[in-house]
Amino acid sequence: MNTDNFDNKSIYDVLKERDLIKQIAFEDEFKSLVKNKKTFVYLGIDPTADSIHIGHFIPLMMMSYFQKCGHTPVILVGGGTALIGDPSGKTDMRKMLTKDDIENNVENLKKQVAKFLSFEGDNKAIIVNNADWILNLNYMEFIRTYGVHFNINRMLSAECFKQRMEKGLTFFELNYMLMQSYDFLHLYETMNCQIEIGGDDQWSNMLAGVDLIRKIHKSGSFCLTCPLLLNAEGIKMGKTVNGALWLDPKKTSPYEFYQYWRNIRDTEVYDVLRMLTYLPMDEVKRLSLLEGEKINEAKKIAAYEITKLIHGKEEADKAKQSAEALFENQNNSDNMPTFNLTDDMLSDNTISILDILVNSKISPSKSNARILIEQGGISINDEKVTDTKYVINIDNFNDNYFILKKGKKTFIKIIFKV
Repeated sequence: MNTDNFDNKSIYDVLKERDLIKQIAFEDEFKSLVKNKKTFVYLGIDPTADSIHIGHFIPLMMMSYFQKCGHTPVILVGGGTALIGDPSGKTDMRKMLTKDDIENNVENLKKQVAKFLSFEGDNKAIIVNNADWILNLNYMEFIRTYGVHFNINRMLSAECFKQRMEKGLTFFELNYMLMQSYDFLHLYETMNCQIEIGGDDQWSNMLAGVDLIRKIHKSGSFCLTCPLLLNAEGIKMGKTVNGALWLDPKKTSPYEFYQYWRNIRDTEVYDVLRMLTYLPMDEVKRLSLLEGEKINEAKKIAAYEITKLIHGKEEADKAKQSAEALFENQNNSDNMPTFNLTDDMLSDNTISILDILVNSKISPSKSNARILIEQGGISINDEKVTDTKYVINIDNFNDNYFILKKGKKTFIKIIFKV
């Protein structure tokens, strides 16, 4: 692992400089530990989908900095805990996954983690699957041995359970905190892993693991969380026209991925640059202070650097060139998001504007689509659509596609013949 400019730095100082620590348990002890010792640090990712999304990005960046500073990253893929599902931040119980679903997701996640971490060198990253030890547990023995260390009143006051209390928290889900805590204990006992990191919404679960280790072993264990990436309204960033912002190019194309970061607000530039790129903080601050049209250069740099990290330089170059062709030269781009019309959506080679807006996910509903049209927010091939009853006849388009545009920044190519 290349540790240029990090050899003599404490991970604590690196994370503090980029303001990547939201909460930390036993801060003074932690500072002393990482200053004097290289240790194992773990991040848990439940394979509830076949791709990592933007919510995993910051913890993985944090883990990358740990590795650059000489520590050994342990990625714990939750093949066992995924059978339960983490209730944190959820008002409903998660969808139950089959073991085959989980195994497929685990393999995909391993490939994506390699974009952030090196699996070579003295402190090469390690991937473990908690299914290896959780699925074989004897439940009665587990509860008898470890359940005595958990106070139900304290558990129910944890933030991760509060949103589930209104609709009803099942005993099945209540076990998640115990399982995650046991994961930390297992890694502590088998490889002397003393640190757990994660998103700030995991604080209660992580703190429970720290407490369990300290109660049983009377020695140092630590956890620290990174801030969540929020927009100006305090809502998690990472939603696109087609849903969540995924790292899998089959789910979110490199072009769409690039465009998401290119279109962030001026006020979001600083947080995106410091948390999601490796640019030096002096450069982050310089770019963030640009004003007027110049701030767009900072957004382009952010979009390019983040896309290069996830999809590689070649795809980042393509996305950048396509965006410049589309936005600056007003030319068509072959790399923009696409939507294929199918025969069952058409009636005599026609489709209503409302249907196409909903089917392509430009709009979540027909009522929302009507509002967009009435407000002048929809155009086809740069011609504004003003009639909510407008019907598109695909025979009128010679190139077998047209460009649907919402507002100034959302483009999608509608293809109706292959």
